Amino acid sequence: MPHITISNDSRMALLINVNSVSPWLTVQRHSTEAHLRLFCFPYAGGGASIFSAWSKALPSSVEVCSVQLPGRENRLGEMPLTRMPDLVEQLSTALVPWLDKPFALFGHSLGALIAFEWLRCLPPRYQPVHFFLSACPAPETPRPAPMHSLPDGEFIDALQNRYQQIPQAILQDPEMMGLFLPVLRADFTLYETYTYVAGMPLACPVCAFGGLQDHLSNRAQLTAWHPYTSSVFTQRMFPGGHFFLKTAQTPLLQAIVQTLNLAENL
Repeated sequence: MPHITISNDSRMALLINVNSVSPWLTVQRHSTEAHLRLFCFPYAGGGASIFSAWSKALPSSVEVCSVQLPGRENRLGEMPLTRMPDLVEQLSTALVPWLDKPFALFGHSLGALIAFEWLRCLPPRYQPVHFFLSACPAPETPRPAPMHSLPDGEFIDALQNRYQQIPQAILQDPEMMGLFLPVLRADFTLYETYTYVAGMPLACPVCAFGGLQDHLSNRAQLTAWHPYTSSVFTQRMFPGGHFFLKTAQTPLLQAIVQTLNLAENL
């Protein structure tokens, strides 16, 4: 299930995205010591900036590459994508040149689904050392009633009723809502029109993260990812709801480091 967020400092995030190395990627800290790239895929309505603090928290051996989708932050002037096949095709063209060293993937909510589909389309020679999916039910999990095609007013009401994540300051600012609504609607269209096509399971290890108080993706829905890999599957739950990647950031990053068997400690 997609997760939305609009922070109170979103005006700055719309204008500033430092260290962009490609329209599709933001790398906060380039390091000659890095021997692994961690590609991070944001949730619905989110941009690459949500992972801006990760590079300082993770060991220097990890280069955090935050994926930036069209229509947000430094790509605000571009049309958001609404079809998973189109998005995956463009991601592949843009990101394959960055797979010249070992890499892992992390995706939260809708971002996990996008990462999963991108991974499925990669040539077999490109295999991540690990796929971390977070707060995302398995692909064939039934979805709530669609709302992407609702009129603006009803769409906003449905977002608030289901997710309650849009601050009042944003709701009362027509200019800000005008900027965010196309992205939110596009992301929900992407999610609600997505259809899983059966195929071979992933060949890489998969770890599913979840929040103990998350009513949008419970433990059973995360466990349902197990058949989607022929390799090792693990699962880890953290205190918190759908926002646990923020409220439990330190233990989450520690779990990633430990799973990747990195020598450095946080």
